[in-house]
Amino acid sequence: MTETHTVVNQPPPLVGRNLFDANRPLVEAAARTGAAWIGDDARALGEVLAGAEAARWAEEAHRYPPVLRTHDRYGNRADEVDFHPSWHRFMGLAVEHGAHAMPWADTRPGAHAARAVILSLLAQIEPGHCCPISMTYAAVPALRAEPALAAEWEPRITSRTYDFGLRPAADKAGVLVGMAMTEKQGGSDVRANTTRATPTADGMYALRGHKWFCSAPMNDAFLVLAQAPGGLTCFLLPRVLPDGTLNAIRLQRLKDKLGNRSNASAEIELHDALAHRVGEEGRGVSVIIEMVNHTRLDCVIATAAGMRQSAAEATWHAAHRSAFGARLVDQPLMTQVLADLCVESEAATAVMMRLASAYDTPGDAAFRRLATAVAKYWVCKRGPGHAAEALECLGGNGYIEEAPLARRYREQPLLSIWEGSGNVICLDVLRALSTSPQSAEVFLAEVEPAAAADARLAAHLDGVKRLLRSGADQSSARRLTEDLGLALQASLLIAHAPAEVADAFCATRLGSDRGLAYGAVPVKAAGDIVSRHLPEV
Repeated sequence: MTETHTVVNQPPPLVGRNLFDANRPLVEAAARTGAAWIGDDARALGEVLAGAEAARWAEEAHRYPPVLRTHDRYGNRADEVDFHPSWHRFMGLAVEHGAHAMPWADTRPGAHAARAVILSLLAQIEPGHCCPISMTYAAVPALRAEPALAAEWEPRITSRTYDFGLRPAADKAGVLVGMAMTEKQGGSDVRANTTRATPTADGMYALRGHKWFCSAPMNDAFLVLAQAPGGLTCFLLPRVLPDGTLNAIRLQRLKDKLGNRSNASAEIELHDALAHRVGEEGRGVSVIIEMVNHTRLDCVIATAAGMRQSAAEATWHAAHRSAFGARLVDQPLMTQVLADLCVESEAATAVMMRLASAYDTPGDAAFRRLATAVAKYWVCKRGPGHAAEALECLGGNGYIEEAPLARRYREQPLLSIWEGSGNVICLDVLRALSTSPQSAEVFLAEVEPAAAADARLAAHLDGVKRLLRSGADQSSARRLTEDLGLALQASLLIAHAPAEVADAFCATRLGSDRGLAYGAVPVKAAGDIVSRHLPEV
C-alpha cells in the first residue's frame, strides 16, 4: 500500500539553539554598551527559553488565559485572578534573572543595558508576562519621589523571589507593582481623571473612582493618579492592607484583548481604597512620568524582541522548506524579503540597546528625553507590519495558532499603543523640543558623525534640520518623529553593524528609490544579511 501520511518538506522545530548566542546583533550590542558582564546569565536564560518546554509554556499561557473570580462560593468578594502554571513559570524566570528590577539593585555600569538583554530574551518567547515585569521595574524611579515609601518598598521590589498571592506586602518574599492611570472619559488625557482622593486621619488617602485599565491586577501594589485637594496626585495603592484584609479594589471585568492574552488587564472600581501619597499633591503627572518613560523604553525592547523572533522564524522556515525546485531562502525574491526583515530587526535592536544604555548614563539625560519618545514611536510603529510580513514568509503555516507568529502578530500593535499611541508620542516629541531645546542638539550630535560616512544619511539629516528650523508643529510631527527615528537607526548601523547591513538600511530607508513593502528595493549581499540572522542549532 502507498503511505498516505509521510511528512516531508516541513522545517524542524526551532529549538536547541541558545537564544542569546544565536542573536549576533544583540551579543555585539551588549558588548559595546558595557553590558557584556550579563553574558553568562543571558546564556543560561537563553538555554531555557530556546527549549521545546518553554515553547509549550508560551502556547499554554495564551491558550488558557487568566480567569477572574469576583466572589467565593459563599458570596464574599474575592477579586482574584487565576493563571495557568505556565504563566507562573515565565514570571519566575523573569524575577529570578532580574528583569523586574536589576538596575536598582546592581550598581555595575551597564545595568539598564544588561536588563534590556534579559527582557528581550523573555519577550521573544512569551511577551505577555513582560507587562507586570516592566511596570515593576518602572515603578522604582517614581516611588523615589517619596523617600520614606521607597525605603520601605524597594527591598521588596528588588527581591529575586517570585512570591505570588494576595498577602500583606510585609509578609512576602518579593512584590510586583502595576499601574492604573487611565479612565474611560479621558484615556491618555489623565488630567481629565475624576477619581477622588480624600485625606484620612492617619496620613493616607481614600480613593474612590473607576479605572478603565488596571494593568496586571494581581500585582501587590499599583501607582495610580487621583484628584487630591491640591490637584492631580500620584499614589501607591496596596492590594492587601497590613492587617491582611483586601483593599477596597473591586475587579469589574478582565479586558478581552486582541493580543497579550496571557496577561490580565482589568477594569476596576475603588471604593475608598486606602493609598499612600507619592510626591506632592498636584504633582502627579511629573511623578508618574518617571514610570511612563521607563515603560516606554520597555515597549521598544519588547518590539525589538518581537522583530527578532519574527526574523528568526521566517529565516528558519525558508532555510528548511523548498518550493518550485529550490529552497525558499535561495530564491532571490524571498532572499530580498528576508534580508529586509533582518535589517529592520537589527536596526531595532541597535536602538533598543543604545536607548537602554542612555538610562545608565546621567550625562545622557537630554538625549534620553527625546530619544525615548522617538524610539517609542518609530520602532513600535514598525512592529505590526514587520510581524505581518514575517508571518507571510511562512504562508498558511504562519497563520495557524500553533505557530508563534500568530501570537506575535497580535502582540505587536499593543506595544505601539501602550504608554501612548502614535499621536500622543509625537506630541511628546514636540514637548521635548520646546521644553528641552538641548535635547535636539545632543540628538543631532549623536547622529552627525555617522552622516560624515554616508551621503544618504547626510542628505536625510539636512532635511531633519530644515524641518526643525521651520518649527515643526502638530501637522508635521509624525514626519519629524519618523525622520529622527530613521536617522538614529542609520547612524547606529553605520557605526556598529556590518557594512552590508548599514548599506541596505540606508539604501531602502533613506535613498531616493524607496519601496513601501519589505523586499521592494533590491539590496546587495542579501544572502549574507540573512545568514547573519539565521538561527544556528
